[in-house]
Amino acid sequence: MARTTAPVPNGKLNIQLNGNNFKNANCKKNGYHNKAQKNSTAHSAGPPSSRQRFQRPESFENPPMYVAVMTYLGFGIVTLFGYFRDFLRAVGLEKCHIAREREEQKNESEVSFLNIPLAKPTRLVIQQFHLQDFVPLYQDFENFYTRNLYMRVRDNWNRPICSLPGPVFDVMERVSPDYNWTFSLTGKTIDDVINMGSYNYLGFAENDGDFLKTVADRTQQYGLGVCSTRQEMGNLAIHEELEQLVATFLGVESSMIFGMGFATNSMNIPALVGKGCLILSDELNHTSLILGARLSGATIWVFKHNNMQSLERLLREAVCSGQPRTHRPWRKVLIMVEGIYSMEGSVVRLPDIVALKKKYKAYLYLDEAHSIGAVGPTGRGVTELFGLDPSDIDVMMGTFTKSFGAAGGYIAGKKELVDYLRSHSHSAVYASAMSPPVTEQILRAMKCIMGLDGTTVGQARVHQLAENTRYFRSRLQEMGFIIYGNDDSPVVPILLYMPGKVVAFSRAMLKRKIGVVVVGFPATPITEARARFCLSAAHTKAMLDQVLFDLNELGDDLCLKFSRRKYSPRPQQHNNNDDTDFELDS
Repeated sequence: MARTTAPVPNGKLNIQLNGNNFKNANCKKNGYHNKAQKNSTAHSAGPPSSRQRFQRPESFENPPMYVAVMTYLGFGIVTLFGYFRDFLRAVGLEKCHIAREREEQKNESEVSFLNIPLAKPTRLVIQQFHLQDFVPLYQDFENFYTRNLYMRVRDNWNRPICSLPGPVFDVMERVSPDYNWTFSLTGKTIDDVINMGSYNYLGFAENDGDFLKTVADRTQQYGLGVCSTRQEMGNLAIHEELEQLVATFLGVESSMIFGMGFATNSMNIPALVGKGCLILSDELNHTSLILGARLSGATIWVFKHNNMQSLERLLREAVCSGQPRTHRPWRKVLIMVEGIYSMEGSVVRLPDIVALKKKYKAYLYLDEAHSIGAVGPTGRGVTELFGLDPSDIDVMMGTFTKSFGAAGGYIAGKKELVDYLRSHSHSAVYASAMSPPVTEQILRAMKCIMGLDGTTVGQARVHQLAENTRYFRSRLQEMGFIIYGNDDSPVVPILLYMPGKVVAFSRAMLKRKIGVVVVGFPATPITEARARFCLSAAHTKAMLDQVLFDLNELGDDLCLKFSRRKYSPRPQQHNNNDDTDFELDS
């Protein structure tokens, strides 16, 4: 497919696609692209050094003032219309299809029950009494947002697909006769939609028979499910093999695997900390981390995202003041951060956090759900990205649901830590063991990344993902979009801000056969609605150019290019003039 790139006028990219679209680029359907398509991208200069990568500022540009005003105005208008529609429903002029509070729950109700006294002769005595202040299970106001705002745009989420979620997929067409209250499938499909929303970072969500032969063999050998916990009858040899391989891959003493990534956080954090302990949590941490922290019973202090001054201030206060009222020392101080933040696309400032952790004798819990396999020269996550020793991280957590195309998660670190969790973690003691074919898929993918399968396919995918990430991010910046995150992050949020434009953007992209994920309030701040693009090594250059071409047109049509910065192909230099009084270990 021929492609020409015109000069960039006024910081905007002008991409012209000639001939047929990407589907004629000899791309394997619903899998990893052919080797012939792994051509290098433009602007793919060699990766910067670890120190340069650490010093480079992440992109968090603020929009013009009028954008924030129009965003609040848009939410205000739809809220007013929501109250008006609630009034129409109250007088019976409009029907509400969602679960609502019943009338008998709103007002005082009369309840009857049977009382059977022990005195003879046995007789039934019916007592009447009035029950006041009955608490309803559903309340109207709590469902206001879902009923009046989300329902109007619900067609942009939960879209059913009917193929493998590879670089392209097929979306089932659906219609709604009642303004998104209910949907019905038409029986038709939208074929060859470019998948820009799945976490298929290394392209291991594939259906190649040669690659999946070992997975099929394990399924025939062990079946689909274990039907028991690891401590009972569900401990298989491949589970122990995977745990040894994960420890080797990460460069730590030991590891433990779990069948669910979310539960890896929410069920293991309560086993590590409890009452009398302090958790210092980044304000943008994932819900699984937040839930685990709350379930633990520990005190939780939140520091500003990637702000080392905020973190050090809390650490200093924790060490100097101790627990509230008693001023006793905290039993443990645990810092919880993520490698890559899935909504912001930012990378944790790990060298600074490790230095602070050592200075104040705290523990560090690192969630690498989105970074393991996706960053680093050999895909070993942010520790490798910054050239740090894995032993500096007390608890290394990650999931297999993204870069490895499987399910589940792991906890890795010192052998004493892992042995303790085997007997104290609720997820380890009570949850069913990981499915054998899923275990084999993780083994297959990890061996491929490490080169233990005798090929260089895994490393080629890691490098291809890095090239795709740098290329896609640089082009979006040149176009004039406001994007968040680090240049090494394959998660690329494009800020859309206004609620009406979020809806129009998602629908227009699907019409152009591009599947995107749009996110708004309450998952993001009310003024920072966005579209989140996830790059994959399986994306070909032709696919990315097609997406960029459509984004460029749509950005002009919907007026989405809010950036006021002028970007240069040369890397920006940044002087780190913060006032944090610590130095990195040599």
